[in-house]
Amino acid sequence: MYLKRVSVFTLCLCVLTSVYLCAGCSTAVNDLVYIVDGSWSVGSADFETAKQWLINITSQFDISSYYTQVAVIQYSDTPRLEIPLGLHQSGAELIQAIQSITYLGGNTQTGRAIRFAVDHVFSSSQRASQVKHRIAVVVTDGKSQDDVVDISMEARAQGITIFAVGVGSEITTSELITIANKPSSAYVLYAEDYTTIDRIRDSMEQKLCEESVCPTRIPVASRDEKGFELMVGMKIQTKAKKIPGSLVSEAAYALTVSTDITENTKEIFPEGLPPSYVFVATIRLKGTASKLTFDLWRVLSKDKEFQAAVTLSGKDKTVTFTTTSIRQKEQKVVFKDNFQTLYDGKWHQLKLLVRPTQVTSFLDDEPIQEILLDPMEAIYINGETQVAKRRGTDITVPVEIQKLRLYCDPYQSERETACEIYSVVRSLTMPLLPLQD
Repeated sequence: MYLKRVSVFTLCLCVLTSVYLCAGCSTAVNDLVYIVDGSWSVGSADFETAKQWLINITSQFDISSYYTQVAVIQYSDTPRLEIPLGLHQSGAELIQAIQSITYLGGNTQTGRAIRFAVDHVFSSSQRASQVKHRIAVVVTDGKSQDDVVDISMEARAQGITIFAVGVGSEITTSELITIANKPSSAYVLYAEDYTTIDRIRDSMEQKLCEESVCPTRIPVASRDEKGFELMVGMKIQTKAKKIPGSLVSEAAYALTVSTDITENTKEIFPEGLPPSYVFVATIRLKGTASKLTFDLWRVLSKDKEFQAAVTLSGKDKTVTFTTTSIRQKEQKVVFKDNFQTLYDGKWHQLKLLVRPTQVTSFLDDEPIQEILLDPMEAIYINGETQVAKRRGTDITVPVEIQKLRLYCDPYQSERETACEIYSVVRSLTMPLLPLQD
């Protein structure tokens, strides 16, 4: 049983120097408390599986006094503090401690366990003024035999984020929704049983990471999505000229060679980037912009090394995605096919779905290509984030931008449509022609 790969080199740099400040899920400053069901219905074998699941999902964090500290509460009739918050200052120590937890057995008093976490565990943190995120993960396989409503509301009111994980068929969905933060679609997870709980490990890891590095919200339709509204963060709306957008209802902004869209990365991505995200840009490339090679969006380190970038080449009609790599300073993937129309002088939506092992490109809602990625590192945030810059220079390329966003939830790729593009709207609303004999 091992933690997944974590770059010790990168983490050491984060600790030892402030010149090269890196940030990401591994370096998030969290107090993370697991509240784990140890009642009779779980059973000793499944409890061992639950312990391994805790080890697996904790692996994305650097366990130390600088970053994430972890506590574990096992509960049945009464809660039992298995691992105090901040006791273990390394991943290896934490693994050993979790593996040593013995199964409790008893009834299911979930509300009492949450109360114990609020009153005695989170309150015991020695880093109260430093911790940015206080997160509880409640894992249960059945209905609580006491009330969970009042204490869950109290915990959330104190700024504690609660995830509820239901395992098996005896869980009560309404109770999990009562325990967790809103919306329940983001904070409630389900597993069929303990033998399949590892299937939701990736989802749990992503959600914990989102909570750590994506605290902001973007208003989208009837819900708020975690992410970064780059039009606002990069101050494009105040620096560039407002122009008509792709539809009468849309506004866009025209950049000129004298428009400098540059901000400190610490102000845009203060906690780095999540392991999965969706980059969305609605743009129009006319004139020189449709012929040049330039970075539509790029994140540079203090030494001007690329941490992330989306590069457009009018000459080759390609899109290139650049990100970090554990094997070298950076890695690039080039999407070579079916991007010709992006450079035709009309409005288009470019979308990249980035996951830890692959990146998928879309143009106007149509999937184009999927390319594998090597494992990525956390990014350095002491540099700058820029928009529409010629490759290798600080010269701005005159592009027109209507939307520029980065969503933390990878499933937003499915929800974010290109209905703002006239050709897409028209194809969706045109009546079907009658069949010809």
